[in-house]
Amino acid sequence: MKDESSGQDGVEEGLLQATLAAARRDGQTSLPSGAPTRRLTHGVVIRDLPTFADERGSVTELYDLRWNFHPDPLVFAHTFTIRPGFVKGWGLHKKHEDRYAIFSGEMALVLFDPRPNSPTCGEVCRIILSEHRRQLVNVPRFVWHADHNIGTTDVLVVSFPTMAYDHADPDKYRLPLDTDLIPYSFGSALGG
Repeated sequence: MKDESSGQDGVEEGLLQATLAAARRDGQTSLPSGAPTRRLTHGVVIRDLPTFADERGSVTELYDLRWNFHPDPLVFAHTFTIRPGFVKGWGLHKKHEDRYAIFSGEMALVLFDPRPNSPTCGEVCRIILSEHRRQLVNVPRFVWHADHNIGTTDVLVVSFPTMAYDHADPDKYRLPLDTDLIPYSFGSALGG
């Protein structure tokens, strides 16, 4: 009787071994509780946003002072969109923190921590934000960040920065997407 696992003359077995040798095995991304295993950039906090749905539609709570999510008060709010395949970034703020909530679409929030006294200095952190699990996330001061639309529709983000936008003196510093100073590539994505 022929050994089915070896295939004809070992050809299939050789192909199987060659493809497995070239493959990269997935690493653990979540714990049995559902919590992610990734290390967040120091100072980043993520909070699930309560969403209530019934046959008429849904309601999502975006911000409630009683959550004690952030020590700075709610002082300003705006929205922005990102087209599919585009990136907004790299950007950094010296005076304020960003606080984002995804309203629709799917976005990768990519963070790079250059802060010398931070335990995550030199690390990149990629957080997926989605309308399928709405969350509120903050981006600390002095952390480079970029927002990459990884979905097929526009991303709509509601932002609650910790200070109002100063039109005369914006607190925004930029690097090009392909900078050699940050060890991350957006591939062929457009933006800046």
